[in-house]
Parts: sequence; structure tokens; C-alpha cells
Amino acid sequence: MSSLKLLIIEDDADQRDLIHETLEDHFGRGTVLGVGSCTEAIAQDLASFDLILSDYNLPDATGMDLLDAIRKCCSTPVIMVTGENVGHIAAEAIRKGATDYVVKFGDYLFTIPLVVEKNLTVAKVKRENEKLRQELERALAEVRDKNVQLEESLNRVEQMAATDPLTGLYNRRHFSRVIDQLFAEAQRYDKDLSCVMIDLDGYKQLNDGFGHQVGDQLLVMAGKVISANMRRMDVAARYGGDEFVLLLPHAGPEDATLAAQRIRDEFRQASAAILKREKGVSMSIGIGSLIRNRPAGADQLVTIADAALYRAKELGRDRIEVADFCAIGELMGGAREPVGTHP
Repeated sequence: MSSLKLLIIEDDADQRDLIHETLEDHFGRGTVLGVGSCTEAIAQDLASFDLILSDYNLPDATGMDLLDAIRKCCSTPVIMVTGENVGHIAAEAIRKGATDYVVKFGDYLFTIPLVVEKNLTVAKVKRENEKLRQELERALAEVRDKNVQLEESLNRVEQMAATDPLTGLYNRRHFSRVIDQLFAEAQRYDKDLSCVMIDLDGYKQLNDGFGHQVGDQLLVMAGKVISANMRRMDVAARYGGDEFVLLLPHAGPEDATLAAQRIRDEFRQASAAILKREKGVSMSIGIGSLIRNRPAGADQLVTIADAALYRAKELGRDRIEVADFCAIGELMGGAREPVGTHP
């Protein structure tokens, strides 16, 4: 234990020398430094010592004052070695931070090396436990960081799997999952749910005539215009090719028509700028709703909106058609012609 450093704080020179000699006989020469006052002790680098032994009654302070001063600058263990054989003083010293309390009585000098060894072992265990605690905290922090990174990666993967890479809207597969949920909620709470199907008029000819790059720009612009005219609760997806679909919870055909008109008008203007011509690209739009058309399921609601879109195409394109038939028993059969045309 050649690197061991012990500090004795004792104003009685004879007692200090006895403790000094006893400890160095046990731990080796050069391991102990002795001082006679609190002032001399505070002048030392207290953190550099492995253990401090201090009298309770010092000429310039009490042992309690010394404990306060030591604890402000370091965590070095402190053993009170004193003639004060009073229980409440011993208890107060332990509460203040002393690790042990030795009374100067009888053959106490023979027990001091053993008490010092015990306290050094306890201090070593505490340091090792603190090191392990810090390492555990670092490891847990790293695990938390890794979990956050993993969650972010999973969210990105899920977002990529649910998103159309060109327009940034949801893809058809994700839309199929969302519509079932929204349809069930609308039925449960007796709320309306509108489905809007949108198709770009003459897109194939434009794509062939202006090139695929311009065609992609038109699709991207359609996605932006649709997103700009959605409420937070609405859902939009690229359904396939140049066809888009919107779901508007708690919205009837009238509200859906207003949203569709804004999308159609804004896209016409934006697409004209892309094509560098006065006339932009028109849209044909079909609308179906839960309360108006009473579809049996989510897929049937999409089919109703798609039938209205097909009707808009048949009537000359560049128009909005609202389906006005009951899906039960009439869909794709003896249904009346959709009405509610918005040129």
C-alpha cells in the first residue's frame, strides 16, 4: 500500500505522534501526514488523501465544522477519533458525514489500523459501485439513444412504405388500410365520410407529348395542390397513375365539392405554368359519401366515387360529379344517373 495517503488532524502532539506511529507501523513509512488544526488541514489537498482521521475538539473548530468543510471539497472518508464518549455526538458526526467514530479509551490504538482498513475497504467498494453506476447510466443512455434512433428509423421505413415517392401522398396500399378505419369510425359515431376520386384529363397525351419529366412535374404539382387544400384530419393518396383519392371525415358532398373545386382551379393554374401555356390541365372528379349513398363497406364507397368520376369523364371531362344513388341494390346495376354536376 505504498501509494496510500492518510491524514491525522489532532491538536495533542503526543496523541498525534502515537496515532501516526501506529498507522505507519501497520501501513508503511511515509503513508501518514499529521496536522494540529482545522486551518492546517484545510490548507491540504484533502481530495488527495485516501482517509482522514480527526479529533473532535480542535483549537480553531469543532469536528462538526471540519466535517462540513471537508464535505464541501471532497468525498474522502473521515473517522472521528475523540475522547468524547457521548452517544448523541457520535450520531451527529455520522449524520454529518463521518464514516466511523473511535473513542480514545483503553487500547484504542490497537484497533485504529483495523478501523482504517475497514473504512478503506468500504470506500473502495463505494467508489467501485459509483463507477459501475456511472457506467450503467452511460450504457442506459446509449440504449435510450439507440432506441430513439431505431424508432426514428422504423418510422422512416413505415413512412416510406406508406408513401408514394413521387408525390409525397400516401400510396394505395396504405390508403386501403386507412379507409377501413375511417369508415368504421364514421359508422360508429353516425358521421359522414366523403370519398373524392380525381383524374387528370388527357394526362397520357401530355406525358407522351411533353415527356416523362414534365409528366412527373404535373403529378408532383397535383400532390402539392391536394395537400394544400386538405384539413389535418383528411387523407389523400395517389391511387395509381394520374388518379388520386381523398377521404374527408365528417364532411358531406357539399363540403367535398367545395374542396374539389379549389383543387381543380388551383391545379389548372399551376399546371399552365409548368406547361408554359395559357391553358392548364383540367381534372375530372367524382364524389361519394357514406350518408348520401349508403355503401355497404369502405371498398364500395370508393367504387361509388369512382363511378361518379367515370360519369364525369363521359360527360366531357373537366367537371365534378356527385353520386346520387343508393349503393344497396343499385350500384353498377340499375342505378340512376349521378346528378349534382359541377362543370
